[in-house]
Amino acid sequence: MAQFLLQVLLALTFWIGSGSSGPTRYKAGDHVPFFVNKVGPLHNPSETYQYYDLPFCPPDSVIEKQETLGEVLNGDRLMSSLYDLKFKEDKTNAVLCHKRLTSSEVARFRETIAQDFYFQMYYDDLPLWGFVGKVERDYSGHGGEENAKYYLFSHLNFNVLYNAADEVIAIQSLSDPSYMVDISDNAEIDVRFTYSVSWNLTSERSETRMDKYSQASLHPISKKIHYFSFLNSISVVVLVVGLLSLLFMRHLKNELRSSSNGDEEEKREVGWKLIQSDVFRCPPNVSLLCAFLGTGAQFLILIVALFALAFTGFLYPYNRGLLLTSLVIVYTLTSVVAGYTSASFHNHFEGTKQKRSVRLTGILYTVPFLIIVSILNTVAITYGATAALPFGTVVVIILIYTLLNIPFLMFGGVLGNRFGLSEFQPPSAIKRNPREIPTQNWYRRKLYQMFLGGLVPFSAVALEWHQLYASLWGFKIHTSPGIMLFTFIVLILLSASVGIILTYIQLSGEDHEWWWRSIWCGGFAAIFMFGYGVLFYLRSDMTGFLQLSFYLGYTALLCYALFLVLGTISFLASWMFIRHIYRSVKLE
Repeated sequence: MAQFLLQVLLALTFWIGSGSSGPTRYKAGDHVPFFVNKVGPLHNPSETYQYYDLPFCPPDSVIEKQETLGEVLNGDRLMSSLYDLKFKEDKTNAVLCHKRLTSSEVARFRETIAQDFYFQMYYDDLPLWGFVGKVERDYSGHGGEENAKYYLFSHLNFNVLYNAADEVIAIQSLSDPSYMVDISDNAEIDVRFTYSVSWNLTSERSETRMDKYSQASLHPISKKIHYFSFLNSISVVVLVVGLLSLLFMRHLKNELRSSSNGDEEEKREVGWKLIQSDVFRCPPNVSLLCAFLGTGAQFLILIVALFALAFTGFLYPYNRGLLLTSLVIVYTLTSVVAGYTSASFHNHFEGTKQKRSVRLTGILYTVPFLIIVSILNTVAITYGATAALPFGTVVVIILIYTLLNIPFLMFGGVLGNRFGLSEFQPPSAIKRNPREIPTQNWYRRKLYQMFLGGLVPFSAVALEWHQLYASLWGFKIHTSPGIMLFTFIVLILLSASVGIILTYIQLSGEDHEWWWRSIWCGGFAAIFMFGYGVLFYLRSDMTGFLQLSFYLGYTALLCYALFLVLGTISFLASWMFIRHIYRSVKLE
């Protein structure tokens, strides 16, 4: 069985992971791969359409490039074109085609130009962009009315750089403003599409040809934002960790010292010592709790693996679908971690019925993911967008989940049951009936602690979270894995520290039901992140139902995954803290 799973994984990895290759050496006059990809409105990154959905000049037979799974998930639809950019061959005003645009095609172009449509192409696996046309607005009319002129760009200038090793290093497409066609009137018109190509030698090496696409994140303004975010994160960490170490730990040591001195009056004042027979009581829905921990551990390992790939240079901007391909592969492999963690903790807390925890682990994130993606795919199909998944891709995803994810998850569950944590033995006997929880002060209540537990970590990473949203849903490339890793570490440290502090405050009020609250307090930072995502959308230029649905859907899935991770971190930190203090009491 294990050998079969390995063979299936290797076969699918070869297919879904075979992305774009590195630069190729050419000879003068050699054909260089050129593909047109997609078009879409500038401010709606999820709303993209196939290139030939607009009435450009298609070949007699359009050949679609065989794409990887990551490219399809990314919405790429690469197709052949009439552009012929042979290596080191300059061209001037080469005719692409003569085309007579009907009134409906003119209206289609005019509509896309009004929405700032851009196009994307690939030349030797290097991306290039350009605008379909431009709008000139004049408000000097009668009564200040707007008079708009719509112009279609009919000529492209391609500037290509190559090095001494005969490798393509860079390409840029520029629309020539002297070749514009006025399509303001809704009438048929003849358009002559042309292009020019110029080749220039550069000393740049092929290893650095993708670096230019990350220069947006190195802009001086972006650097200042990153530095300010760094200082903000350090300040919050110092304050929280200082509070934890100087005040909290000192106060806790005094309480333990009073217990060892035998002062009965001081003992009576310390609420958390009074509930040592209830604090380790098995929580309600323990199977769901263990499934939560398993899924959170899986996403934590997945994030760490993606950071490792980014630091090795494997992930870089505009490597078509490579990030999504990596997500599919790493998520499949880390299913073993999810099954192992859930079964191990279930065995640790209860000792029986580990299978239920493993089954819940398999659906805790997958079911919401499939529901949201199915809805979004239906919306994309309705709009005819490239984000719509073909039927074959849906079948492949189902096969990956059934042939790989589920078996790996079950295999992890078996490992967790056999080699995981042993059954936990509490320091003191657990009473048959739980202790009654007294009325709590306002600062010990669940909603207040959840709000505080989410606000503190989010305030430390808010600036970098804005940069991440701008990268995911805009055109600001965030390509500094070091800064992102630092931000993630800060988020983990604060979630753990704040989780311990809030758990201690809860136990001091003789409230022993800390299990699920520690998860909610840690994961609530993701609720703040989603709320900020809504604010980010309202302040952006994104419009339309398709973009709105994709933005909210995928932002919700991202924040839900972070909720699982941060909730797991907070719970584990609280669990280790509670075990430590009650064992200290037993030793005293």
